[in-house]
Amino acid sequence: MNTVIAFIFMFGLLVFIHEFGHLIFAKRAGMLAREFAIGMGPKIFSFTKNETLYTIRLLPIGGYVRVAGEDPEIIELKPGHHIGLEFNEFGKVNKIIVNNKSKHPNARVIEVERADLDHQLLIEGYEVDEEESEKLSFDVDQKAFFVMDERETQIAPYDRQFASKSPAQRGMQLFAGPMMNFILAIGIFFILGIVQGVPVEEAKISEVVPDSPAAEAGFQANDEVIQIENSAISTWEEFTTIVENNPNESIEMIVARDGERVTLNVTPEEVTGMNPEGEEIAIGRVGVYQALEKSVLGTIAYGFTETFETTKMILTNLMMLITGQVSIEMLSGPVGIYDATDQVVQTGFMNFLMWTAILSINLGIINLVPLPALDGGRLLFVGIEAVRGKPIAPEKEGIFHFVGFALLMLLMIVVTWNDIQRLF
Repeated sequence: MNTVIAFIFMFGLLVFIHEFGHLIFAKRAGMLAREFAIGMGPKIFSFTKNETLYTIRLLPIGGYVRVAGEDPEIIELKPGHHIGLEFNEFGKVNKIIVNNKSKHPNARVIEVERADLDHQLLIEGYEVDEEESEKLSFDVDQKAFFVMDERETQIAPYDRQFASKSPAQRGMQLFAGPMMNFILAIGIFFILGIVQGVPVEEAKISEVVPDSPAAEAGFQANDEVIQIENSAISTWEEFTTIVENNPNESIEMIVARDGERVTLNVTPEEVTGMNPEGEEIAIGRVGVYQALEKSVLGTIAYGFTETFETTKMILTNLMMLITGQVSIEMLSGPVGIYDATDQVVQTGFMNFLMWTAILSINLGIINLVPLPALDGGRLLFVGIEAVRGKPIAPEKEGIFHFVGFALLMLLMIVVTWNDIQRLF
């Protein structure tokens, strides 16, 4: 049950932060954000606030912010349509009744001759009940609603649509989602630094695991490893690299303890690890934890440096996947992430927070890859438009994203099948 709660919390947080970035910058640019959704599929909860419908949906496979103009607009009024009009206190149309006009006895029913709800915001037509009537013209409020099947949908004048904004505004709205994932990771690492401290650079030990090779060799808390065999070392990374490369081999180490040099011999036990190519290999482990320290400047730096190092690691693995050095079988989907989350939750809340930060960075990077239907793919089109001075035809861009989305769904199925095979 703890894993289920942790997974729902983690998924909700990552998607919420990502989509919140899209939402905030859409609103800052003056775009009409029609819907803010966590999850996909059928709605299980919804409410409307400040023009936006907020929904939680059944399937935990993502989320989205639906901005006016990204999809074909809801309803197109054509000549000959009979519609009902209701007016606000300023005499402007604030409701356009598309059907079920009998349920709106106060609506003024007209036959449309011309309607422009993008730029001029007017509707021209004739009274339906009068045989000979003059052509009438009605101004439409910028925040008027279509009413169809008794459901209200706000109109979107062109200046509220995605396409009306500058390439810089559209690019920022698309980039804001991944950006917020990186900001979340920095925040989580910052919290970890405050609560548990920041790892010191030196090869200093904070704790020795009972009954471990280090404990049997005589290592103690606060020991600092300064020499291995005949080579001086000064960092924790140097220490762990030598240990991992020498499973089941006796190693002579010199530690600084209370101002004295103490010589110890330790034999790292063999455990299973992963090489950069994702293959299982034997590595050494002695059973010690790195020392931590608490400082304001160190904590701030830790948030940025850990985010940078994690980003670099994920990008390296992504390039290895692209170049074929790592098999697609190493990818994980929701099932694999759930299983990994289950294992991380067992090790404690702090490790769960770090896992959340890593996944947040991963989500940000994946969304910036210039693939169809992802933020990166859409940013690519905005960038091309900025360079060539005019947009690519919407039909061509639509086909590109549709085909890409289909391929992404196929990849999701393959990855999920691999996850299931690994589990069972």
